[in-house]
Amino acid sequence: MSCQIFRLSGRLRALQSFNAAKVPVFSIRARCLSSKLPYTEHHSDQFLGRHIGVREHEMHEMLAKIGYKTIHDFIESTIHDSIRLKRDLKMESPLSENELIGRLKEIASHNQHDWRAFIGMGYYNCFTPQPIARNMFENPGWITSYTPYQAEISQGRLESLLNFQTMICDLTAMGISNASLLDEGSAAAEAMQMCLRHHRNRRKKFLVSSKVHPQTLFIVRTRAEALEAEIVQIEDFNQLSSLNLNEFCGILVQNPDTDGTIHDLSKLSEALKSSGCLIAVATDLLACTLMKPPGEQNCDIAIGNSQRFGIPLNYGGPHAAFLSCANNFARQMPGRVVGVTKDALGNPALRLALQTREQHIRRDKATSNICTAQALLANMSAMYAVYHGPGGLKRIAQSVNEKTSFLCEVIKSTNRHSVLNQTFFDTLKIKVEDMELFKKRCEDRKVHLRFFEDGQHVGVSIDETVTDKDMNDLIWIFCDKKLSDFNSSSGIGSSSVPKNLIRTSSFLTHPVFNSHHSETKLIRYMKQLENKDFSLVHSMIPLGSCTMKLTGTSELLASSWPNFTNLHPFVPTEYAKGYHILMDELERDLCEITGYDRISFQPNSGAQGEYSGLRVIRAYLESKNEGHRNICLIPVSAHGTNPASAQMAGMKVRTINVRADGSIDMDHVKREIEAHGDKISCLMITYPSTFGVFEEQVTELCNLIHQCGSAQVYLDGANMNAQVALCRPGDYGSDVSHLNLHKTFCIPHGGGGPGMGPIGVKKHLAEFLPSHPIVAHNWSGKSFGCVSAAPWSSAAILPISWSYIRMMGAKGLRYSSEIAILNANYMAKILDGPYKVLFKGTKGNVAHEFILDIREIEQTTGIEAMDIAKRLQDFGFHAPTVSFPVTGTLMIEPTESEDKTELDHFCEAMLVIREEISQVENGKIDKTMNPVKMAPHPQRLVCSSNWDRPYSREKAAFPANFVKPESKIWPTVGRIDDAFGDKNLFCTCPPVESYAEEEE
Repeated sequence: MSCQIFRLSGRLRALQSFNAAKVPVFSIRARCLSSKLPYTEHHSDQFLGRHIGVREHEMHEMLAKIGYKTIHDFIESTIHDSIRLKRDLKMESPLSENELIGRLKEIASHNQHDWRAFIGMGYYNCFTPQPIARNMFENPGWITSYTPYQAEISQGRLESLLNFQTMICDLTAMGISNASLLDEGSAAAEAMQMCLRHHRNRRKKFLVSSKVHPQTLFIVRTRAEALEAEIVQIEDFNQLSSLNLNEFCGILVQNPDTDGTIHDLSKLSEALKSSGCLIAVATDLLACTLMKPPGEQNCDIAIGNSQRFGIPLNYGGPHAAFLSCANNFARQMPGRVVGVTKDALGNPALRLALQTREQHIRRDKATSNICTAQALLANMSAMYAVYHGPGGLKRIAQSVNEKTSFLCEVIKSTNRHSVLNQTFFDTLKIKVEDMELFKKRCEDRKVHLRFFEDGQHVGVSIDETVTDKDMNDLIWIFCDKKLSDFNSSSGIGSSSVPKNLIRTSSFLTHPVFNSHHSETKLIRYMKQLENKDFSLVHSMIPLGSCTMKLTGTSELLASSWPNFTNLHPFVPTEYAKGYHILMDELERDLCEITGYDRISFQPNSGAQGEYSGLRVIRAYLESKNEGHRNICLIPVSAHGTNPASAQMAGMKVRTINVRADGSIDMDHVKREIEAHGDKISCLMITYPSTFGVFEEQVTELCNLIHQCGSAQVYLDGANMNAQVALCRPGDYGSDVSHLNLHKTFCIPHGGGGPGMGPIGVKKHLAEFLPSHPIVAHNWSGKSFGCVSAAPWSSAAILPISWSYIRMMGAKGLRYSSEIAILNANYMAKILDGPYKVLFKGTKGNVAHEFILDIREIEQTTGIEAMDIAKRLQDFGFHAPTVSFPVTGTLMIEPTESEDKTELDHFCEAMLVIREEISQVENGKIDKTMNPVKMAPHPQRLVCSSNWDRPYSREKAAFPANFVKPESKIWPTVGRIDDAFGDKNLFCTCPPVESYAEEEE
């Protein structure tokens, strides 16, 4: 379906909803949009005025500061005429906040959430405790924080993620866990890559059980293809005896498996250990409370999803997956890991550990390209375990198992259908006599079950939400009887779990899981953690390339509505029409914004979007019999995940140099084309570059690549916030991009996730977009494969981006981009001189972000970029991006949501710090004992009776007039000791004090 049809259908639906809601189309809002600016400040229901921080009079003051009269003149000087969009975007008129709610309710009504899903396959209904929903999921203090790279102001989130890791380690009986992955399917693919890395890619074969969830198997196959690894599928473990196991790097099994059967993996592990073939197990956390976990069966890696720990179905996501493993695999493990260390004062502290594995540092040699995980959902799952405790979790598991056992006995007693399972936890596979009649009975009771492809079997999965009414309906569907016809005690017990596999070990013994079971204690604990954290509720987070902008409350509303949250991702699409109306409209708008022809919403993060886009390119080249093209050209000014993504996609990275002004070295590009032209697969660039400039030769660059046979241009969408409605990648030569919906399009970062990275492609690449093995919905037979467990990944957060676009409208989106660029240039103008702005465009302007070069300061004073980052915490600011993309620099991005006062305060803080640095340069204060080098200054230190520093407490804690005692934001701990954490790796909840006493 073309974007034109999307636009037409969207308009018709919009008019229908307006009429249904009786909203006047020609409102004051529409009249105000005809003024010079896309909004006026007088209309309280107009969202744009809330989203943009700078007021109209402030905008003129800022323009005057940088030497321009109008915003139009300024943008013309910043973005080269050859790429600048010369027209308004073709979009529907913006909705007010109240109109938006009415429209969303109308869309949501098309989702049939009143049907009950017993499909399973890794997705289950569950109860989200309301204190967690209200105080975490709907709390901007939790959802607007950034990834905890600045540990001193992230201790609450880090503690919660450490709880998550401890929960995973305890339940799986493994030594170490990461702090969440995207979903179970991609976690399985990461486990396979761990096995490959463990054997240094000398063993390129990987075994997979046919009883793994089909979506997981499909993702693993997709990932293996790019890595030139061979997947060997086995139907039964007995087949292993006929294989040479020394050829295999590992095996993936599911326990309980996709049919619900529980397996004894001890014998399997014994058979494989001598061969060095690793065992990765996809498991269920709730089942692990009753059955022997993977670690107790001598397995090496455990993966899975924590969704059923308090996270709604969400039509597939977001949910927090996990990967845990034995301690000896810790440095090969993908993703983020929270570790215990101490601060400069010797007090216990937390931080992100094992950072040297990350893609920004190791590039194409990194363990994975994972950048955004699912931190917010991991925190919710961890808090679910904190709330229920080990006893509560086990009671939930026992209830689920007892209901499943009862249903099994009832079905068996009628002799109408055959239950295939001898063992199980919550899932039964049943052979049905008359499938057509059976489906009709399901429809009569509005029940979704799993229907196997063979047309003879169904699956039913029981969860914690199942009621007597649900059981009554299931019994009627299967047996044509009522619940009251059976003795409710029948089948109750743990007989469905083999006696030798019943868990006897304890879990979640740490006090944190045994102390907060009342609501009072729970909300106090959550508030205590929140108070240790820094988020957008405190002040600006000026992280370059991360776009920490406002996520409006109205944008968030629908993501917690049952119409959107209570849908299983594998229900037939006709039961999720509301989602598809919304996704069609969002695709239409994103195509118009980017200049692409199709959008896929399957990639679950920006980095996964990069991988998907590169796989699309590979599939396209293979269709043209040019699969030999495997070189990806990546400038050093590109985004940090790009090289790792290219490696995962099976490409070889060749780095392109940049010139002194930060622009791509075109001569170097030409030399690479001359040397490798017939092998070049694509160019991978970020635009504007991460150096913070609009490169004027971008069209010429794209043309050079396109002249190189079938080579394509991949444009990283990390910096799309500088382009929306001003220029379009599809117009100036790009073939494919991912879009960071958690950056440009307002999905909140959540402390490191959720995120989404949909990819847009030109028409010739559309048929190669991701597909899905369960839900066939306009997928092409030429698709490269599958990247996410759910067809549309984290679908429940798409209403946020849809709402942002619909409330902003074409003019609002343009104005938003203009102000984002203006804010950056205003700040750069103030700071240029005291600091060195590293790169500028040909007319002296930067894009939406800019880089301050601290290297000369470091040479003369020993003060590094990280020291300035820590000192900013004393002013109540989060640090800019440190030492990326250039070592020894700070990259600043203010976004359009910040007001002029906030920008001025940040600049004032930077200037005060520069004066402190000048005092070091002049010898007035010591090179090591100074406020910058000793920062940050936590409350514990400032209030201590022992103050031995050569500057005052006031200078330490209140370094500028705008830092007031009544609004002071305190770092929780002093400077983190990374070296201690590296030497003493500890990644579960400890009696923390014992790890801060002595350094080894």
